[in-house]
Amino acid sequence: MPTDSGATILIVDDDPDNLFVLNELLCTQYRVLAAISGETGLRVALGTPKPDLILLDVMMPGLDGYAVLAKLRANPVTRDIPVVFLTALADATDEERGFTHGASDYITKPLKPAVVLARVRCQLEAKLAREWLNDRNAALEAEVARRMAENDLTQRVTIRALAHLAEARDPETGNHILRTQSYMKRLATDLRSHPRFAGLISDRYIELLTMSAPLHDIGKVGIPDHILLKPGKLTADEWVVMKTHAQCGSNAIEQAERDVDAPLEFLTLAKEIAHWHHEKWDGSGYPDGLAGEAIPLAARLMAVADVFDALISKRVYKEAMTTAEAGRLLKEGRGKHFDPDVVDTFLAAFDDFVAIAERYRDEAPDA
Repeated sequence: MPTDSGATILIVDDDPDNLFVLNELLCTQYRVLAAISGETGLRVALGTPKPDLILLDVMMPGLDGYAVLAKLRANPVTRDIPVVFLTALADATDEERGFTHGASDYITKPLKPAVVLARVRCQLEAKLAREWLNDRNAALEAEVARRMAENDLTQRVTIRALAHLAEARDPETGNHILRTQSYMKRLATDLRSHPRFAGLISDRYIELLTMSAPLHDIGKVGIPDHILLKPGKLTADEWVVMKTHAQCGSNAIEQAERDVDAPLEFLTLAKEIAHWHHEKWDGSGYPDGLAGEAIPLAARLMAVADVFDALISKRVYKEAMTTAEAGRLLKEGRGKHFDPDVVDTFLAAFDDFVAIAERYRDEAPDA
């Protein structure tokens, strides 16, 4: 830990004799500044060099010590400078008043050199210790922030890698991940002010939702190619297999959590989205036939985002639909497929969602 060598001390006292005595006592060890009034002391305290300690007389004409101390504490530049009162007042109530105003210590007059030197050194060492601890705490906070950012980046990269693994099984989806992720973030942000969702959607929820959205179709890695990539309509038996991707994705995420023996916050919404984003508001969806608000909110948001993007995207089994046609079908699904308020919010900002689709549109394959 550093020492108090080279510290700057400001003495504020209206008695020139006291200023002379204190200067002679302290100048061999410290840089000494002097002021003969409270007003002058305040100006010096704001100058350069900044005092490390102020010795402040209590009884002065004009601004007395209490008034000077109040102004020092009110100014961000000087509020942390320790102040030791110099006073001939020895009553306990006077000391209590000084400490209440923020004084660090008292030195009573007549001044005793040994006491002055001991009190000054004690206050300077305490100040250096506080600064050292503040620096250590700042360094620790910076390290914690760095590691949290690193952990967040690791989570994001892991999610994107898993999502691209699923996407690789279905190459025609292209930028589907980026589009649905952006739809979800915008949709949740708009819904945050809605009375039904204000208590559910926070900044953290939106962050986790956006992070988790790319995993909604991770279960497709378990679907055989002859079903996943079939250019025509699926048979009843094939459709049964296709629908298992929702449960499969959720199970994979849950198994990963069991492997590390801990629930992970950022995967909670991922499981909800993967498992239930094909449920419908009227209960006719899959895999569990949930209805209404029994469907987790994250899954209800993905239902709108995923269907919209599927409608406007080309697939092996269909051509892309226009955004206007997709918007009409979303409106028709209000209260049937989709949560009414969620689809209303989507349609209210429909042009913005179309702009997102354009921003991340799939590139046309080379001829």
